[in-house]
Amino acid sequence: MRKVLLLSVLLMAGLVLSQVLPAWGGEWFHRFHIAVSVLTMLCLSFIMIHVGYEFELDRTRLQDYVVDFGVAAAAAGLPWLFCSFYFLLVMGPPGAWGNLQAWKESLLTGCFAAPTSAGILFSMLAAAGLSSTWLFAKARVLAIFDDLDTVLLLIPLKMLLVGVRWQLGVIIVVMALLVWAAWKYLHQIRLPHTWRWVFAYSGAIVALSELIYHASLKVDDVMPVHIEVLLPAFVLGCVLARPEGVDPHADDAREGHQEGPASESEQRVAFLVSALFMVLVGLSLPLLSGMVGSAGWGMILGHVLVITVLSNAGKLFPLLCYRREATLRERLALSIGMWPRGEVGAGVLILSLGYGITGASVAVATLSLALNLVATGLFIAAVKKLLMTPSRSS
Repeated sequence: MRKVLLLSVLLMAGLVLSQVLPAWGGEWFHRFHIAVSVLTMLCLSFIMIHVGYEFELDRTRLQDYVVDFGVAAAAAGLPWLFCSFYFLLVMGPPGAWGNLQAWKESLLTGCFAAPTSAGILFSMLAAAGLSSTWLFAKARVLAIFDDLDTVLLLIPLKMLLVGVRWQLGVIIVVMALLVWAAWKYLHQIRLPHTWRWVFAYSGAIVALSELIYHASLKVDDVMPVHIEVLLPAFVLGCVLARPEGVDPHADDAREGHQEGPASESEQRVAFLVSALFMVLVGLSLPLLSGMVGSAGWGMILGHVLVITVLSNAGKLFPLLCYRREATLRERLALSIGMWPRGEVGAGVLILSLGYGITGASVAVATLSLALNLVATGLFIAAVKKLLMTPSRSS
């Protein structure tokens, strides 16, 4: 668990710096913020290419994947609804129930709680030595579907805020094509996949994403086309060919007997990227000063605790599923494993700020995200404890 502890400390360091550095201000900080954003996307792409490379799909069990997609949708949707209604009914203005603008703001802000951080989750589970477990295999599917569900959810929410735009249609088409490519060419395209090449692919994905974004800004600066790097990177990893039946997390791979993303040197680089990613995710969180307003820190912290409980309670939905596949402890461990938040949730909060949504609800959402980030190591420790304790419960 030393690696998990280290990653948790790096997260906390990034969180502290995200609140301290903006006070220095100046043009340098603007450039620094851009650099952090680009590096975060680069590291996320690197991690997700590896996740895709390790992804396996049994085409004879398509019905199971339909179930997984439904479970992931519920695990993403319930926290979103719980937090959105709390923001609306408890923290919203008087008469918020009949206020359309309050609904829009609450639904978008509450979406921070929907996505499990695939990058953080996989990094932490691997660091804890759980990569050969049923939980890791199932979480690998659920977390991807969870993030995909969140990206899809953002489309109607954006429509609610700015109306129906052609750019959203472009994003839907691109996502559909990417998913089709992953299905059609799963582990069939032979390309180099050492860490240097993976960095090159990651850089190309980030550059293309940013190029499309800035080009679309010239067409419409209100609703640009922003293709998140998470799905393209994952799909690229999915189509990279690897020997049939190879487990990238097998013991012999970690001992250096296998080439590609699972060799010893590749694992070392992957961990260093994960460590940098943790710092960058913390640095990406918005500044809290000025958001609290007249609410006061005592009340804000109370809201943070409630929102954190609500968001994590929604993520417990997998506990009710997979009764034939896993014990009660394994299902509970899987549910707790879905608690970590990170880059996608932070992106939702930044998107909220971009639409002019500020105030106590955004501060509460940001602090709740930060609390979940800091507690990620504890979540993974609880998961490991549950899996290491024998149980015949189901």
